[in-house]
Formats: sequence, C-alpha cells, structure tokens
Amino acid sequence: MSSNRRGVGLSAFTRNHISTAQYASHGNALRSAQAESLQTQLSVFQSVLHQFSITHAKDIRSNPTFRAEFARMCNTIGVDPLASSHHKSTSSGGGGKAEGGGSFWAQMLGGSVNDFYFELGVRVVEVCRDTRPENGGMIAVSEVRQRVQKGKGIGGGMEVSDDDVLRAVSSLQPLGSGFTIMKLGHNQMIRSIPKELNTDQSTVLEAIQVLGYITVSMLQLNLSWERARAIAVIDDLMADSLVWVDRQAEETEYWSPTFIHDSGVA
Repeated sequence: MSSNRRGVGLSAFTRNHISTAQYASHGNALRSAQAESLQTQLSVFQSVLHQFSITHAKDIRSNPTFRAEFARMCNTIGVDPLASSHHKSTSSGGGGKAEGGGSFWAQMLGGSVNDFYFELGVRVVEVCRDTRPENGGMIAVSEVRQRVQKGKGIGGGMEVSDDDVLRAVSSLQPLGSGFTIMKLGHNQMIRSIPKELNTDQSTVLEAIQVLGYITVSMLQLNLSWERARAIAVIDDLMADSLVWVDRQAEETEYWSPTFIHDSGVA
C-alpha cells in the first residue's frame, strides 16, 4: 500500500531560503529607513539647539545653572560641548566651516569657551596643588569652586559653578593629568594624585564626611573592626595627609580638612 505522504523536496528548502532572504532584506531596509529618519531628526535638533544658543547666549554666559542645563541638552542629543564644531556652513560657497571655526561652545558664547575652561582648569590645578599639604591631594569640588571664585580673572568675571569645575577637570583628562572625580558619601571630590584608595580607606573617609571626624573606638563600635585594623587605616590616611589630628579631646579625633573648611571650624 502506497503512502499518500510526500517527502520534503529540494524545492521546499529553496522556497524557505528565499523567504528567509526576503525577510532579512526587508529588515535591513527598515533599519536603514529608521536610521536615516533618526539622523534627520538629530540634525534638526542640533540646528535648533544652535539657534537657541545664539538667542540665549547672554544667559549661557552669565548664568551657571542655565549653562549647565544647556550642556545637558547638548549631551542628550550627542553634541560634545567642548569638542564639537558646528560644521555645516550656511554660506553659498558650501563645504566651509562656520565662521570662526573652533568649538561648538566657542561660537555659541561669542568668545573662546575653550580658553575659559583652560583658564579654569589651570586654576583648579593651582588650588589642588596649593592645598595638597593640607588635604593630601583630595579636595571637595565645592571647596575648589569657592576658592576659584575668590580668585581674579576666572572666566572674565563669570560666576563659576560646580558643573563648570567638573567640566574643567574632565578637560584635563586627555593630558594625562591624573586628576579624577570620585564620590565620598554625598560629596564629589577631586583626587589630584594617582594613588588609589582601598575599601577600608574609602569607608573611613565616607564616615568622616558624614560625622566630621572619627576615632578608633568609633570605627571599632560601628564597623566591628579590630583595633589594629582601625589604627592601620588611620595611619595610612595620616601618611597621605587626608585627615587632620586633634589630640585635645579625651580620645584622639581624626578630622576631614574638607569638613573643617565647609563648616568654618578652622
């Protein structure tokens, strides 16, 4: 008795292969169309952003909060505020760079914003260098801002924000400066020496940021550390000048230079 079931022939495999190729081709076409659409939208956003920067150049120059928000807008659509250029020219000649060349921000702010951040970066380096004997090369961003604002000629009298300081530090990274941003508790710190903190040191510094100071017994009680471990960590921090010692209390206290500066204790 012959079977009515027919085996799968080569034609079925061929049809399946053709269908798969058609689906892949259609998928590639959709992805390409979506990419072109997104690129068009991005170009429109960048053009509008550039026009916005021209209209509100005065606010961007004078208002740190406005400047920071504008920078975030740039980053959201992929414009690097310090490195990008407005490369499309509206002149009939075509192909040329926008008048003045330079960075995106330099054209927006009506001057060389790169010079502003370079000068600010130099001042940040000076502050970190001058205070290194006091804090061991780790200083709060807010303290740097306050010290910079007391200086002369920074940004042509422009008020400096924490965001400006952070951007200035970021602009130093390509130079291999060794300046990094780290977070201790709720504070952003600038680390100006290449040495890395271990876990115990970071834990102690975070506690000092919250409490202002610590003692060996406080570390033993709150962290369940052995006395030898607590002393070893504190000794390491003292060797790097990251804590100040107060021996006037009943038990020796170890203070954060940043906390003392912020609270006006010193």
